[in-house]
Amino acid sequence: MAFKHQNSKSSSSSFSSFRSTTLLTLALILTSFLLFITPPARRNLSDPYFRITEDVLVEVDVHSDLREIQTPWNNLCFGPAMEKLKLGVFSKTWPVGTDPGGMERHAKQLYTDLAARGHEIHVFTVPSDRRPHPDIHQGNLHVHFAANDHGSVNCSLAFQIFNSENDALPFDYVHSESVSLPHWRAKMVPKAKVAVTWHGIWYEIMHSKLFQGLVLDSQGSTFGTELRDVMPKLVEEIRFFPSYTQHICISKSAAEVLTNIYQLPRRNVHVILNGVDNTVFTQEPEAGERFRNKHGIPLNASLVMGVAGRLVRDKGHPLLFDAFSKIAKRHPGVFLLVAGTGTWQKRYMELGSSVKVLGALDASELAEFYNAIDIFVNPTLRPQGLDLTLMEAMHCGTPLLTPNYPSITGTVIINDGFGYTFSPNVGSFVEALERAIIDGPSEMHRKGMACKAYASSMFTASKMASAYERFFLCMKNSRYCRYPLPTDC
Repeated sequence: MAFKHQNSKSSSSSFSSFRSTTLLTLALILTSFLLFITPPARRNLSDPYFRITEDVLVEVDVHSDLREIQTPWNNLCFGPAMEKLKLGVFSKTWPVGTDPGGMERHAKQLYTDLAARGHEIHVFTVPSDRRPHPDIHQGNLHVHFAANDHGSVNCSLAFQIFNSENDALPFDYVHSESVSLPHWRAKMVPKAKVAVTWHGIWYEIMHSKLFQGLVLDSQGSTFGTELRDVMPKLVEEIRFFPSYTQHICISKSAAEVLTNIYQLPRRNVHVILNGVDNTVFTQEPEAGERFRNKHGIPLNASLVMGVAGRLVRDKGHPLLFDAFSKIAKRHPGVFLLVAGTGTWQKRYMELGSSVKVLGALDASELAEFYNAIDIFVNPTLRPQGLDLTLMEAMHCGTPLLTPNYPSITGTVIINDGFGYTFSPNVGSFVEALERAIIDGPSEMHRKGMACKAYASSMFTASKMASAYERFFLCMKNSRYCRYPLPTDC
């Protein structure tokens, strides 16, 4: 939806209207911002539902009904499934070729794993390279490509294929990656059996616009306009979210927003964290040494930092560029490895011999990259969803340095033992970098081991697939909502 504004009869009243709207928008944003940045309350170690595993603090809040728990389902240990499911899935794209995005990699990992567990999976999507490809049929995994002339999903065609498959044998449940299945189509699913996983919501995007405006738009030319335009989209989203039956969030902070601000029933909001393939992303110091030698990293580097992903503005690269420029002058022995492609590639080359730009890396090379660095830096200005690179780095025993967004501090860096956080501005960023440099490689190693232990307990592909499997079984038959079952571990 969109709001319509009446034209003013005079420039002064037009300015007054614009100013009032902007001030109201800013007031709403700043009010919610205070809630957004408030860190989660730290619970005492003597409180119930806490356990210590390999020196890592993990919160476990177990109830008899899985639909009532507020902790991530990854915290729980589910046994083997006693029955098989037929699932219909709508995904924006399916990874084909190189350099797929995080959501595409998540989708392929999850549905491949669920198919390997014996469930019949039908994915309705398009290839990520926007080119024609034959449908994929590999065992229990069926990927149906339904593209329009521009390579995007043709919703009508996708739903036509979905109905044909549903008529042959009804789906037990339907899952959408974000709004891949539009809300008006979700209402057409028989018996409203639809769950959606949110990889980013407009409430988080609102704060992303705020941070980007403060950091990137110092002249304020579009700052007020962009913030004002966010509010109608946020209101629209809050109104259509009930069109989906169940909601899965990939961070605890997003789940709190859906219940407290979007006003969805807590029983319909669940947290299942993303997981990555920990057979690919694993700690291998020797591979890290080979990677350093291959790319000519100086042997006398006092600390090697790394950043990976798309090298674009909203991923925070202007912030990292400015911060590292200052750090390099104070600490000439510090080195920065940059993995990825984008508009900031050439800018990083301006920083001279203390920076090495690697370009895009495949999964195996990326694992070597994480093993080659002392600390992984993620400067993103987008506090929405959770970047898979954080989890990949942790599995490789590498600590993190990231902004202090609630999605990260409440789900990934849950205490100082996993790394460092900063407010999304250059001054705070430099201070965090200084702390890491002072701590040095030995402290990085200690924090990295804590990261590895925590990631192994929470962020594996198998933990994610097991949680989704149990979720869909629970939605199909309430007896699977009891926890623990006799078959659970």
